[in-house]
Amino acid sequence: MGKTTRVVVCGLKGVGKTAILEQLIYGNVTKTTELHSTIEDIYVASVETDRGTREKMRFYDTAGLDGGREQNQLARQYLGLTDGYVLVYDPDRSESLDALVMVKKDIDRNRDKKEVTVIVLGNRMKPTDSGSIENTTSKAMHWATREKIRHYEVNAMDRTTLYEPFVHLASKLNPPPNKSTFAQLSMVRKSVGRPDTS
Repeated sequence: MGKTTRVVVCGLKGVGKTAILEQLIYGNVTKTTELHSTIEDIYVASVETDRGTREKMRFYDTAGLDGGREQNQLARQYLGLTDGYVLVYDPDRSESLDALVMVKKDIDRNRDKKEVTVIVLGNRMKPTDSGSIENTTSKAMHWATREKIRHYEVNAMDRTTLYEPFVHLASKLNPPPNKSTFAQLSMVRKSVGRPDTS
């Protein structure tokens, strides 16, 4: 376990950001769980990478964005300190995806040449058959492909759907150490013998 990576979780109000983190870390979210609006919260978790190592991650659960164009910006303190972002939208609400498009532009504008990892989660909380959901999800997948970011469909009520995106995120944020091109150095003591005087 190396450094603690910092990840900001953001999206519109009510898309399930807190439910995703609570389910991922504690596994205690059910249909009857009462979750309140978040102002800001921090979760620390040890997440397994695809290499089998565990990495410490600090998740900043942000207050939901309001949805107006000018409100679809992250607070400045998140932009400078962050290693990665989890952008969450609700496939039932196309405006939640539109808000993420603006947030991603804000991230790109303010990242100061720092490499950041971004993933997008479509959090389907309620099972429905609406064609608009498929349309929003399809639009999200095309947008994520253009932006070269990973898109996942998850359900905060089903913990198993959350493993793959967060294992991917932990793996990207904590790559294996580079192998050195230098030959292995070792300390060898030379013994200095006294000249034979016999």
